[in-house]
Amino acid sequence: MGEESALKRLAKLTQDGQLSLIKEELCQNENIRSAITKKHFGKSGDTLLHYAARHGHLSVLRYLVEEMEMDVELYNNDYKRALHEAASMGQGECVTYLITKGAKVDCLKKADWTPLMMACTRRNVEIIRELLENGADPALKNKDGWNSFHIACREGDPAVVQYLLVASPGVWNTESKILRTPLHTAAMHGCEDVVSILLDRCGYQPNCRDSCGVTPFMDAVRNGHISVAKMLLERHQASATAADCLGAQPLHQASLTAEEGALYFIVKDLGVDVNERATDMQLTALHYAAKEGHTSTIKTLLELGADLQAKDQKGRTALHMASTGQHADTVRALLQLGLRDTEDASGTMAKQLAKKQDVLKAFTLHDTLESQ
Repeated sequence: MGEESALKRLAKLTQDGQLSLIKEELCQNENIRSAITKKHFGKSGDTLLHYAARHGHLSVLRYLVEEMEMDVELYNNDYKRALHEAASMGQGECVTYLITKGAKVDCLKKADWTPLMMACTRRNVEIIRELLENGADPALKNKDGWNSFHIACREGDPAVVQYLLVASPGVWNTESKILRTPLHTAAMHGCEDVVSILLDRCGYQPNCRDSCGVTPFMDAVRNGHISVAKMLLERHQASATAADCLGAQPLHQASLTAEEGALYFIVKDLGVDVNERATDMQLTALHYAAKEGHTSTIKTLLELGADLQAKDQKGRTALHMASTGQHADTVRALLQLGLRDTEDASGTMAKQLAKKQDVLKAFTLHDTLESQ
């Protein structure tokens, strides 16, 4: 068997945890013993250490470190160490072993992720405890400014979040590079139990804003998490009409993301005016829905009392927005609903904004039907 074939076979045996066959292969191919200690495989550049740690094969990992004398700090093309692999895959015994063999507990992979951050993507408190007890820093941030608590709040495991707050009580008081808090993250992902913990135990300000002016309540409604939105209203005095940096309220953001359940909640339950304007360009919810081509959302807004003829600051109707976005189905629906092609403030007809053939056909067919 050639050297390359032997190396590939060793990689496969390591992934399968076949220690006796690994030893046998190395006995038969003495010339590859030195090569294997630093060999990187495939596009990822993983080593045998990465394979053993990822799959939780402790006996193989121990053999590679103690008998083959492989360096526990070997990294792949993403600068990921074996400790990252073990932590991210929930391989507790391998985590403990690597730490005892001198693995750096806060080593960084690409994008500045630590093993603790990787562990927080899993619901395994024991591994998180092991890392923290061996000096892992939960306050370290990755390239986006997220610490381990941000990541835990995204994943939504209450036990992990509770444990991190006990182990590091101030870890909640953090913002990403774009000023997003863990409360934003939990609300965005609909992690209701975690949001409840954060409201009980952390000191986030009501309507805390990220760099775009988005609040946790906005994150909840624009992603359709009504129960989280209700909790923020009732327990955190969140505002249902706060505006982001462009003047868009939750009403507009829910229209943009086609969250029709959230629209009913905002208009029917909270009493927000469906024709409320965003301060930037005086856009209505109908404009936002048309811009994205959300035909069903447009019909929902009309059911809720939206003004079909509403114009923004530039004199544009929802038809102009749909035509600019080249949404043929939405153009067709708006015309059928009775919206006429009028000029905006610059004298531009919505039809003039159409570039795609199917959008132009929608106008042409409507004109033909109107003339009959």
